[in-house]
Amino acid sequence: MKNASPLVLSAAALLSLAACNNQPEVVDSRAPDPMASQLANAAPVEAPPTIEATVSFRCQPGNTLLAADFFKGSKMVALREKKDSPKSVLLTAPEAGKPYVAAGGYKIDGTAKAAKITLADGSVHTCKA
Repeated sequence: MKNASPLVLSAAALLSLAACNNQPEVVDSRAPDPMASQLANAAPVEAPPTIEATVSFRCQPGNTLLAADFFKGSKMVALREKKDSPKSVLLTAPEAGKPYVAAGGYKIDGTAKAAKITLADGSVHTCKA
């Protein structure tokens, strides 16, 4: 009986290994994300603007004090009728340089240095920072 040559045995072993899939198997217990394709195709999200200036206005008539946060881009202002109040009204402008307005009759026409502010009660205040 003849022994098979080592060359034939090694060739047979290599041939049998060549048929194997050498890629690792990925095991994941989580379900696939149903919104993955929508998120991949979604438009990029723009970050909200940052605060450019926080000012306290001294206003006439009545020597009243109003506070405002002016946002970068000159399209948004958060107005507070009391300086330390957490409640503010967000006023927006259609484009930079135009007056800021909000529902309820609020309006700010001006900049962080000086402005004419109309409150919800209809009172108009001429203010300086």
